Amino acid sequence: QVQLVESGGGLVQPGGSLRLSCAASGSIFRIYAMRWYRQGPGKQRELVASITGGGSTHYEDSVKGRFTISRDNAKNTVFLQMNSLKPEDTAVYYCNGEIYQSVTTMIRPPWGQGTQVTVSS
Repeated sequence: QVQLVESGGGLVQPGGSLRLSCAASGSIFRIYAMRWYRQGPGKQRELVASITGGGSTHYEDSVKGRFTISRDNAKNTVFLQMNSLKPEDTAVYYCNGEIYQSVTTMIRPPWGQGTQVTVSS
């Protein structure tokens, strides 16, 4: 069993910054490709940023230049640094991806509870 716990959300003014964390725990050999998603009010969940096992990153157009995804493999943790936040970034943020439980066994864990980010003055 692998669990994902997101944290670091909160209320921030437009132009502010937050750093989200996603900690994976349980039976883990190593985390591989990981992604941050978000679901705004009345919207579908969307992919925001991704990082491959080798560290290559990809961003959704609306967050390019403002968000940075990174990882700490030793701590099985993925981060999302969010700068220059806008009201339209308001959403619940989730992480997920591919996690190896052994050399040959890869899973996608259940979704965590997410962390709420609210950008408002």
